[in-house]
Parts: sequence; structure tokens; C-alpha cells
Amino acid sequence: MSAQEALKAAEEQGLDLVKISPNAVPPVCKLMDYGKFRFEQTKREKEARKNQHVVEIKEIRMSPSIDVNDFNVKLRNAVKFLSEGNRVKVTVRFRGREMAHTDIGRDLLLKFAEGCAEVSTLDKDPKLDGRHMSIFLSAKTAKDAKPGKDAKSKS
Repeated sequence: MSAQEALKAAEEQGLDLVKISPNAVPPVCKLMDYGKFRFEQTKREKEARKNQHVVEIKEIRMSPSIDVNDFNVKLRNAVKFLSEGNRVKVTVRFRGREMAHTDIGRDLLLKFAEGCAEVSTLDKDPKLDGRHMSIFLSAKTAKDAKPGKDAKSKS
């Protein structure tokens, strides 16, 4: 139908004439309540924003001479951060003569990654950057999880 007829039909029904694809030949239009459409669209966008989760990077700092209990506390905190879905950056700071023993820091970081292995995956191997050595751990997703117990229960 012509544009005038469509506009007249829209006015009779109390609706708006909205062009869906104006570049098509002939242009495609739709009769709708545009105010209601915009309201529902913004409502959907707002709901989508509310449901999304922003992944933060939490940092845990240690020194090479950390004690066992302090190490365990930091390990528990890292597991908590990972279970919330955040990434964790674990950093060992070397001071003074500790720079001569970076292997101690590397072993400490690998031990830390091993302690978090059930809930995380190691993104990068330990990397020395100036006086800091760090690793990144990210939470395991459903596809990263191993099918250990589930596979046994099915058979």
C-alpha cells in the first residue's frame, strides 16, 4: 500500500508507522506503539546489564620468606576470589639480597598455583618483571572441569 494509506491506517488504530527497512524497494513499514516498544527495549537492556558479571583482577602479594600460616591465609583468600569468578594475580616481591634467589619465589608461586588447582587454571608461567615475579590464575569454567565423578556415576 502507499505511504499515505499506511499512515492513515496507523492513525485510525492509534498506532505509529515505523519504517523497518527504509532502503528496501518498496520500503517495509510496521504498525506499532513506538513508545511502548522503546520502553520494553530499555527494560530488556537494563535487565541484561543487571545480570552481567564484570571479572575483576584481584592481587595477592607475598614475599619469598612467607610463613606457612600466612601462605595458607592468602591461599584461602585466592580460592574465595576465584570461586566468585574473578581472576587472581599472585605477586612475589623481592627485596635486597632476595633478588639472588628468584628460584625460591618461582617455587612459591608454583606451589600457590598447585594449591588453587581444583578451582583455577594457570594462565601464564611465573614471570620476573623488575623486582616482582607474578602469575595469573583464572577460575575454571564448566568446560575446563574434568569429567571425573560425573563419568563414573553414569556407567
